[in-house]
Amino acid sequence: MSAAASGPVIGILGGGQLARMMALAGLPMGLRFRVFDPHPDACAGEVVPLTLGRFDDAVALERFADGLSLATFDFENVPADSVRALNACVPVHPGSAALATAQDRLVEKTCFNALGIPTPGFVAVADRAGLDTALAVLGAPAILKTRRFGYDGKGQFRIRSAGDADAAWAALGAQATTAGLILEAFVPFQRELSAVAVRGRDGSFSSWPVTQNWHVDGVLSISLAPARVAREVEQQAIAHVRALAEHLDYVGVFALELFEVDGRLLANEMAPRVHNSGHWTIEGAETSQFENHLRAVLGWPLGSTAARGHACMLNFVGAMPDVRALLQVPGAHWHDYGKAARTGRKVGHATLRADDPALLAERLERAASVLGHGVQVTRVVAQLHGNP
Repeated sequence: MSAAASGPVIGILGGGQLARMMALAGLPMGLRFRVFDPHPDACAGEVVPLTLGRFDDAVALERFADGLSLATFDFENVPADSVRALNACVPVHPGSAALATAQDRLVEKTCFNALGIPTPGFVAVADRAGLDTALAVLGAPAILKTRRFGYDGKGQFRIRSAGDADAAWAALGAQATTAGLILEAFVPFQRELSAVAVRGRDGSFSSWPVTQNWHVDGVLSISLAPARVAREVEQQAIAHVRALAEHLDYVGVFALELFEVDGRLLANEMAPRVHNSGHWTIEGAETSQFENHLRAVLGWPLGSTAARGHACMLNFVGAMPDVRALLQVPGAHWHDYGKAARTGRKVGHATLRADDPALLAERLERAASVLGHGVQVTRVVAQLHGNP
């Protein structure tokens, strides 16, 4: 048997683009992969073997575990019970405790506050009367959200005034008994930021530079790294992610999404996996989030998280743009996830990299005409020129 064929075999629950990029990072390291997903068109299946099965099928999970060295996941809505079942057969990192915490917004924010990590105000909502009570506590505007199963802006309703309560309940009230509901105070933030970090099995910890993010309709559109924030803000963010990682005994890469409000950070939510806002690290950091996640779960030494200059990641949602036009821009790197075009679906991304902010701004302006991210690019360019 060749040396490459004898390397560790890693199972990944979820076969989307995150699993795909994880495998692409690990194959040159001599790692082998299998992914488990209920969908036959899961895009990671184009790269590594795909096992079809429901996440709640314990028998299928046990068969999947056979021959694995360890397992991880690329999707935070994998049931925590499934991770526990798989962990009875093979080590799974990160563990089910971190996953269960991140899957429930109420549990998650309660955990943040217990660790001294500030959040927007929040109140659990069990019924229609409870929504009125929560609005009386928090006021409007506010955002009604499902406690579970929400991502990329799904499962949310913005309440602009108390008069919107009936419409909000009509939209989400049916999920009060299944996913649970939470009302969160609206935050008039100056910036949306994320801190992406990695913790090893030995407790070693490192974080990439804090990233600034722009969203459209709740879906990430652009990420800029390093974010042009005050040193004190960066230190706050890293302190928060480190406290969270140590409290959860976390192993692997994760992200903490944050709002900056007048120099103070409020935690929005945690993603217990490699994260969209960390895609820039593939070309823009000494070690990508995907490679470092694999190093962490394997118990290998972590790689440097230092930035290589300045980078901007642009998401492609719904359809891919013209690859030839984009690659005419110097410093552009193209990522096609191999997914069928569909409204609201993340199908790929590009990262532009440069050694200084002014050059990155110039390259972004050239790319904007190709990608159609005009308004967001204008805001990013302003940041790069020192105009928040």
